[in-house]
Amino acid sequence: MLLLLLALLILCGFLWNYKRQLKIADITDKYIFITGCDTGFGNLAARTFDKKGFHVIAACLTESGSTGLKAETSGRLHTVLLDVTDPEKVKKTAQWVKNQVGEKGLWGLINNAGVLGVLAPTDWLTVEDYREPIEVNLFGLINVTLHMLPLVKKARGRVINVSSIGGRLALGGGGYTPSKYAVEGFNDSLRRDMKAFGVHVSCIEPGLFQTGLSDPIKVNEKKRAIWKHLSPDIRQQYGEGYIEKSLEKLKDSTFFENVDLSLVVECMDHALTSLFPKTHYAAGKDAKNFWIPLSHMPAVLQDFVLLRQKVKLANPKAV
Repeated sequence: MLLLLLALLILCGFLWNYKRQLKIADITDKYIFITGCDTGFGNLAARTFDKKGFHVIAACLTESGSTGLKAETSGRLHTVLLDVTDPEKVKKTAQWVKNQVGEKGLWGLINNAGVLGVLAPTDWLTVEDYREPIEVNLFGLINVTLHMLPLVKKARGRVINVSSIGGRLALGGGGYTPSKYAVEGFNDSLRRDMKAFGVHVSCIEPGLFQTGLSDPIKVNEKKRAIWKHLSPDIRQQYGEGYIEKSLEKLKDSTFFENVDLSLVVECMDHALTSLFPKTHYAAGKDAKNFWIPLSHMPAVLQDFVLLRQKVKLANPKAV
């Protein structure tokens, strides 16, 4: 009986892996639209999918990003300048994409554009410090999706939303984590709403990667700028050496950082080309083996682990 059960489990595992390897028949007639292609994941994704034969429409924030990308890709790839927080620009871009794809529709929408914003203790911040990451990471993503969705439905295609482990665990104060938690919720509701239309919706949750987004020098510069304007009470509570100590803690976290950006692009590729894409993809060894499992643990255990990465305050009773 045990041998039979073991054989059944092995067979199920084999069939599951085989199912995941089945690919769509032809990609050379399919259009995909990617946001945030100046650098990082979006830039590598645009170059990778161009080489594979997709018709890539890459949205860049800057002219320099657009020019650099076009210099490294084929004539199939088109770029468009897009600030996802500009509603009128998003609307015009969607109309331009509609003219480009015609009756084929849009096979893939990859919502990749994002910013980190300020990472600092919550009591250092104002509501304005939350605004930029929420505008870009959430409202920008939603607005692009809503405008492109009719084209994706026409192709019975794919929507891929790039979230983060910051959408599963609150690793620090600021607008980044709330924006990514909200992306996860939007992704889940969109996935269920689109199922009847044959549209697959996937969410990618990268771990810690070495990109311009997470540059520790820039993160600390923003933190120092806020520190200068804090009240004397808060500065006394945290202590004058707090930022230097937090930078040392940040350096310790580089042990978890992934340097291979293709790990995220491989998830995008599977979500775009598999006959049976996953609903969620964890990208990076740290995400798969540490952060995502930790997100399923009780809050008391999460707090114990994450609070160990916090700097001890100089005088928290000085209120």
